[in-house]
Amino acid sequence: MSNNARYDTSKEGERAMKDPDFLTINSHLQIPLSELRFRYARSRGPGGQHVNRTESQVELLWDVRHAASLSETQRHRIERALANRIDKEGVLHLTSSQRRSQWQNKKAVTERFASLLSEAVKPPRKRIATRPSRAAKEKRLQAKRHHARIKQQRGKVRGED
Repeated sequence: MSNNARYDTSKEGERAMKDPDFLTINSHLQIPLSELRFRYARSRGPGGQHVNRTESQVELLWDVRHAASLSETQRHRIERALANRIDKEGVLHLTSSQRRSQWQNKKAVTERFASLLSEAVKPPRKRIATRPSRAAKEKRLQAKRHHARIKQQRGKVRGED
């Protein structure tokens, strides 16, 4: 087995090889790895005794509010898109415990972080205004007339007194 067979050939691997100090999110955003913090804990799930002895769960922490690598627009988009993952102090929390290895979980949570950020910083799509067709308008009005007729037929029940 050659040494080259051990290297990751995915695009994430290529990004990491280009600049090991930065995590490239897209062409406009690179996050310095020094801004990311990792916390490790014991993971739940399969693994027998191994899972009770190793800290394989990885939690990625990133301070969105004080990140120097973000523009104000990017910061605002990320805070809105990932609000449920950001705490009161402005720190983004992501965890991974799917794998048995700490290294694999760290890689998985970093890849998920990159994909979430790339989706979050995309500018929102412009809404294209459309008008309802004449047939759609007529169908809506017909339904309104039908509903009105049904309601009109309801009346007070007169007793046979």
